[in-house]
Amino acid sequence: MGLLDKAKQAAEQAKQAAEQVADRANDKVADVQTQRELTKAYGELGEKAFGLADSGAISHPELEPEVARIRELKSKLEDEAAAAAPATSEVPAEEAVEQPLSGADLPTG
Repeated sequence: MGLLDKAKQAAEQAKQAAEQVADRANDKVADVQTQRELTKAYGELGEKAFGLADSGAISHPELEPEVARIRELKSKLEDEAAAAAPATSEVPAEEAVEQPLSGADLPTG
């Protein structure tokens, strides 16, 4: 076997090895995508189940701790949002001044 034949054989082996690595990588990507889809589906199911449990349409003792936890977390978020909202002072209607929109013609004189 000549030097050229050995080089061709080595190149073919390298090509096959690269194809195997690429196939495994593609399989791994497909697995990760499937796992993401599964996680998303679980999340969607959980949201639907919470909505049904919260409305009283379904009830099960094993769901109650999670339903209570979600209610608590939602309440906490609402409280934090209310605390972070800027305090607005109410201006009596007689003191309110109408403001023109940007670029609107202003009344003159």
